[in-house]
Amino acid sequence: MGVSAFICAALLCGEVVFTLGDKHSLYYIYTALSKDVALPGIYEFTALGLLDDRAIDYYNSQEQVKVPKQDWMREKLQPDYWDKGTQSRRSKEQWFKVNVEILMQRMGHNQTNLHVLQWRHGCEIEEANGKPKFLRGIDEYSYDGDEFLSFDDDNMRWIAPVAQALPTKRKWDDVPILNQYTKGYLEKECVDWLTKFMQYGKEALRKHSPPDVHVFAKKCTTDSTKLTLTCLATGFYPKDMVVSLRKYRTALPEHLVKSSGVRPNEDGTHQLRKSVDIQEDEKAKYDCFVNHITLKTPVTKQWVPSSGMVGAVIGGVIVLLLLTSGGIIFALIKKGIIAVPCIGNPVTMATAATALQAPPNGNGAVMTNGTANGHPEEVPLCSNGNEHMHEKGMNGAPASA
Repeated sequence: MGVSAFICAALLCGEVVFTLGDKHSLYYIYTALSKDVALPGIYEFTALGLLDDRAIDYYNSQEQVKVPKQDWMREKLQPDYWDKGTQSRRSKEQWFKVNVEILMQRMGHNQTNLHVLQWRHGCEIEEANGKPKFLRGIDEYSYDGDEFLSFDDDNMRWIAPVAQALPTKRKWDDVPILNQYTKGYLEKECVDWLTKFMQYGKEALRKHSPPDVHVFAKKCTTDSTKLTLTCLATGFYPKDMVVSLRKYRTALPEHLVKSSGVRPNEDGTHQLRKSVDIQEDEKAKYDCFVNHITLKTPVTKQWVPSSGMVGAVIGGVIVLLLLTSGGIIFALIKKGIIAVPCIGNPVTMATAATALQAPPNGNGAVMTNGTANGHPEEVPLCSNGNEHMHEKGMNGAPASA
């Protein structure tokens, strides 16, 4: 997501005023596992709200309480908001539990291996003439990290990239009100909540954080004659970042460099690391070039071979931080950074995956001004109060939650 040179979220006549070129996003990510993996910080079900990639609320299947992740969310929203949010997410947890099993049956999978079901939905806006302008909406599902189903907002229809999703696409497209409400949520309700949250958190969202930069090496895991040289930039916000590994001050070709991608830290900042394998007796001069909006001049940190192999220590801290980020942990699994016992196909945060019966039920949610339960993550659909996907899930079965 692009971010301008600074964020301005001041109040003017009761409205949020955005800086030219600003882009902002609000997404909700739901993740369900087919079984307990008995690893710290990983739960069978998690739900995470993200505003500009910063966690704003969180729920897991162990505590079963929706909690704020930002002080301003706790201060601005009444206890009733969190109580209703908890009820809604408990309902979604039950829905996911049933539908993970249904989806596994459709895919021909059993309980031996671990499988993951995820759903991501939300919206992005940009500044236009001093007001927020809808940029795009996303409502998509994935299974074991592969795209399963997504909503085409422009044409109000569902896209099925795999054969197993075709029955679901047909059934959902046969319910016009489903697609109408989904489009309405993405383009209107989500944007309204995003704007409201930007207003609530205007002070915190102004705060930018510069990166800490580390360069280290460790033994290559695939070739004992080589080292894995890594540049780690961490603790930065916003997330846009330039990191280059260089040899004699010339950037290495991208096809030789492995990148973790930008990942979240527990404190709302981000981290990014890039690595390259080099000969253990390498005499060339390597450095790490980092540029970020918070830096007056780019940072260049040279690798000093005598500094030792500190990769294992720093790497452990990275994993620990990411373990606390709920559903985002699955990016680590697919990239092989952590291992999960009895895992079959690798899983990832990628997009979000869906289940097979009815969509998450709002536990009797009542629509108020078009929003189920008055919550930003609810995708209102019809007058019976069911969130998102109405009464027809992927098997066309009635709601089970």
